[in-house]
Amino acid sequence: MSLVTIAQASAITGVSAKMIRHYESIGLIAAPMRTENRYRHYSEAELHELGFIRRSRDLGFSFEDIRQLLSLWRDRTRSSADVKAIALRHVEELDQKAAALAAMSRTLKQLAACCHGDDRPDCPILDALDPPKPAEI
Repeated sequence: MSLVTIAQASAITGVSAKMIRHYESIGLIAAPMRTENRYRHYSEAELHELGFIRRSRDLGFSFEDIRQLLSLWRDRTRSSADVKAIALRHVEELDQKAAALAAMSRTLKQLAACCHGDDRPDCPILDALDPPKPAEI
């Protein structure tokens, strides 16, 4: 495969041109080769890295985690234990987020069950969202 433009790289990898430029600006990927007209051109290896980043983002990894994973991926002498540690830490974060989302869902279901959902203005959902009034001094 020859070099491709940013538009072609975007189409091939599913990463928007805006995100490709962002990844470059934060140093997640190296600046690509530029032609005389200053257009970015990407090699097959760079497309592969963009695909790696895309899959990592799809799994919810942070940019810092992706930076570490990319570094480990490029290092053929890496220890898989380092990679596993990053993945398991991320799993724990995802589990915590899932538990928080489940708690929010339960709360909203309880509030919705208490709401009559009719023409009356009384609404326990709005009551629960209304912050308590500050204590008087």
